[in-house]
Amino acid sequence: MIHDSVIGCVGSTPMVRLNRCFPEPDVEVLAKLEMLNPGGSMKDRPARFIIEQGLADGTLRPGMRLVESTSGNLGIALAMTADLHGLSFTAVVDPKTSPTNLRLLELFGADVEMVTDRDAAGGYLHTRVQRARELVDSLPNATQINQYANELNWRAYHETAGEEILNAVDGPLDYLVAAVSTTGSIQGIARRLREDHPNLKVVAVDAVGSVIFGSPAGPRQIPGFGASRVPEIYDPAEIDDVLHVADAESAAGCRRLLATEKVFAGGSSGAVIAGVEHLISRLEGPARIVTVLPDRGERYLDLVYDDEWVANLPDPWQQPEAAVKP
Repeated sequence: MIHDSVIGCVGSTPMVRLNRCFPEPDVEVLAKLEMLNPGGSMKDRPARFIIEQGLADGTLRPGMRLVESTSGNLGIALAMTADLHGLSFTAVVDPKTSPTNLRLLELFGADVEMVTDRDAAGGYLHTRVQRARELVDSLPNATQINQYANELNWRAYHETAGEEILNAVDGPLDYLVAAVSTTGSIQGIARRLREDHPNLKVVAVDAVGSVIFGSPAGPRQIPGFGASRVPEIYDPAEIDDVLHVADAESAAGCRRLLATEKVFAGGSSGAVIAGVEHLISRLEGPARIVTVLPDRGERYLDLVYDDEWVANLPDPWQQPEAAVKP
């Protein structure tokens, strides 16, 4: 198939068995390699879905400007997709956005707005969201994507990634293990998988310091993993279990995945590997686990793959939130 643009290449990412990373004989871990989307992350899916749905129903029109608070991946995906559809895009970022992501946003054609004031939670998310609203109010023909409240976010994964997993995997599925931020991907995939596998257990992997599931707020160093607000689209009934993973564990998971499988993945993928390890340690019988590896490792060379950065992280085992939580 020859596509009309790179947007047509979004999705249909491969799946691999992580038998070397998890050699337990009674456990099979299947990972969807979302870093192989053309924009480098799973966020290509909602970017394409939200924009194309908006153009189809008339809520978006060529010439409009999209505005979104983003730590990188969704912004890169929106910049790529918006420009190819005749739209403009402004990314609202903060000082924790990596230099690599800032440069990629610029190269993909985004206008970048940097906020520097921390919010009441000590982070920047609320400040970014507020600035995005201000820009929408002040710019002509502007609209906010609002990924934390946009129902099209989870629908994008329901209609694409969830369907692709079912097409690729024969037989039962026991667990879905996935990292969270907006909760769009885990809920969309879970809802589709449960249509065929109603007994599937859904395990969210969240960052220590994230407040999504009621834990206390704290500092987090890995972008796009965890959140300092509870997403409006989050439905507690969708999640069976939550595993909290500290930054150092995420970094160790990235390096384990690279060493064993030669999969060069980003920070939240390392968190998933740590989460799967926690889950396997308490399983009482055979299991088949499906997971999603969200983005590429190149964007984290100065973070989880940097020895000095890792050395300066606190010991995760000294943080009670790092333990498995029901």
